[in-house]
Amino acid sequence: MKRITLFHTAVALFAFAGLVTAGHAQDKKPKKADPRKVEGAESMARIDAIESWSDLFNGKDLTGWIGDTKMYVVEDGVLVCQKGAKNLISEKEYSDFVLQFEFKLNESGNNGIGIRVPKDGHAASGGMEIQVLDHRGTKYNHKTDEGKTLTWLKPWQVHGSIYGIMPAATGYLKPLDQWNQQTIICIEDHIKVILNGAVIVDVFLEDVTPVDGKPHPGMLNKSGHITLAGHSDRMEFKNLKVAEYTPSPTKAASDADNTPPAGFKAMFNGKDLTGWKGLAHKNANERMALKGAALAEAQKTADKNMNEHWSVVEGILTYDGKGMSLCTDKDYGDFEFYCDWKIPPGADSGIYLRGTPQVQIWDPWDPRTKDKSIPATSEDWVTAYKNGRNLGSGGLWNNKRTRNAPLVLADKKPGEWNTFLIRMVGNKVTIWLNDKLIVNRTELENYWDKTGTVPLPRADQIELQHHGSELFFKNMYIRDLPY
Repeated sequence: MKRITLFHTAVALFAFAGLVTAGHAQDKKPKKADPRKVEGAESMARIDAIESWSDLFNGKDLTGWIGDTKMYVVEDGVLVCQKGAKNLISEKEYSDFVLQFEFKLNESGNNGIGIRVPKDGHAASGGMEIQVLDHRGTKYNHKTDEGKTLTWLKPWQVHGSIYGIMPAATGYLKPLDQWNQQTIICIEDHIKVILNGAVIVDVFLEDVTPVDGKPHPGMLNKSGHITLAGHSDRMEFKNLKVAEYTPSPTKAASDADNTPPAGFKAMFNGKDLTGWKGLAHKNANERMALKGAALAEAQKTADKNMNEHWSVVEGILTYDGKGMSLCTDKDYGDFEFYCDWKIPPGADSGIYLRGTPQVQIWDPWDPRTKDKSIPATSEDWVTAYKNGRNLGSGGLWNNKRTRNAPLVLADKKPGEWNTFLIRMVGNKVTIWLNDKLIVNRTELENYWDKTGTVPLPRADQIELQHHGSELFFKNMYIRDLPY
């Protein structure tokens, strides 16, 4: 399912159209109910919660940078790109990250933020370049004899655009004498640009074709340098910092059960059901429609059922097979999730992501048919395996259009502990089971939408699926990924 539509592009182009008549005047202030500001506030709340920032610029010198270190200088804690400067390049390479910085424009000033750029590569083609530009400047605009102001800039050249790939919305730059704050989220194929609290770009690269019609091989890069792409104009930067979200190792680096590794939080404390709730309704659409007293009553009943059938036994989250699914009491959007699980022979379960079924858990060696009989012949055995359990756990079993089976069988035998690492970005899921890659950036379809047109919820609860079997879980850790 496409995660970006022509509507997004149309919004960006419509916003750009205001430049034709705006001239050098300050961008118009957005309305109070501006949805880009609303979305920006939600994104910034998640970004403000980040604890893993590292300074990309120390405010004193160019430690950590290579490239044009002569024409970039430090003045009173500010990194200044002097007139005539070219590229300043981070020594370190970055794959998935959040970059935040402040910048101040000069009239018609032009620079850029290169992301995932090869060391000797061009920012806009070898990697991707997020424009830093006073697109309101006289250099880019012309007033006709009729008094109209025209610009020669293309929509994908205005400030904040991914050059040649995706236009940015305009109207959010501050006047030239003021500092602007910008945040760039770059995680897998998701690029989001937030300028002064407004989302001006939000795109999944795998779902778009560059708007300039040219090749952009840098879109495929998994990592590279961060570059200040100077274009010979003066530009000022400060407070550059980065938080890395490189994929985690396939097993949690933890010294004890139910103790989260650095950067993760424990979803299960090994003592009680804190952080969990019962399933208020089997159908996610109907569950989300519950409000007020109806929701409270449904949740009360579900929690009672939860406490009767889910318990903690010697640090293990244990299910007796007779109740209902267990749900987190918090919604999750993009994340990494470790989970250790164990099942008895013939068991069946799964993990719902954003309230949607499911990452499958079952016994690949169970030969029983639906009527519980054991096949007598090899032909009957093959027929019995048409349900797919022989392929192993971890597949997105309810998918209809995209792959629903794991790439390889990686299960341990029933009664042994298995480990998932589940990484979800947008509607794409990557899963490792017992250190083996079994799902590789596969779309999780919205099971609850039978039309195939409604996208997956951007955030919802994670559920441990009841399917009439005893179940055991521990070492469940989660790391939110900004979006």
